[in-house]
This record gives sequence, C-alpha cells and structure tokens, in this order.
Amino acid sequence: MPVKHVLVVDDSPTERFFTVDILTKGGYQVSTAENGEEGIAKAKELKPDLILMDVVMPGLNGYQATRTLTRDDDTKHIPVIVTTSKGQETDKIWGLRQGAVDYLVKPLNPEELLQRIAALP
Repeated sequence: MPVKHVLVVDDSPTERFFTVDILTKGGYQVSTAENGEEGIAKAKELKPDLILMDVVMPGLNGYQATRTLTRDDDTKHIPVIVTTSKGQETDKIWGLRQGAVDYLVKPLNPEELLQRIAALP
C-alpha cells in the first residue's frame, strides 16, 4: 500500500517544520505530534501509513514509543522510520530492535527521506 499520510513525531518545532515541508512538497498528507505520548495517541486515532519518529524527546522517548506502537495490535502494521541525531551504530541497531523499519540520521537529506519512503513495501 503506497504511503499517503505520514505522522511526524518530533519535539523540535524547527525539525517538525523542516520535515513537514519536505513531505508536503513530496505530495504527502502530514500530521504532527510533539512527543512520544502524543505520537502514540495520534497513531491510534489517525492510522497514518507511516510514522517518522525522533528519539530524544521529553517523557516517552522515540525508542519507547516505537516499541509501544510496533507491539500494539492497533498500530503494529504502521511502519516506523526513526529520524534522530543519534548516529552511532549501536543506536541504529537498538532503534531497529524496537521495531523500526528504517533509521535515518539528522540532518535529514530530503531526497534520501523521500526515496526511503518510496521504497517501503
């Protein structure tokens, strides 16, 4: 199923704006959440086709939110791509172990982001 609606979960207004701009120019419908808890609630409510998840956020971090989403029957079918400044190999491995389908290090490259989304099954 092609991705049409993307949920961007990021506590940084600047990162949210930048990511939303890339996605809307790429033809996607975009919703946003400012933290892990709000991201989980919006994922359950909106049922987006994809979630872009930041890691470093107050409260529930992106790893915890990803793990919650990918283990919940209501949301486990929604792919999660982790988008974070944490670029160590161990961070990437941990993110993928939480259920993420991909892991991108910030700053995001607009072309790479759109290609990764297009390549999703």
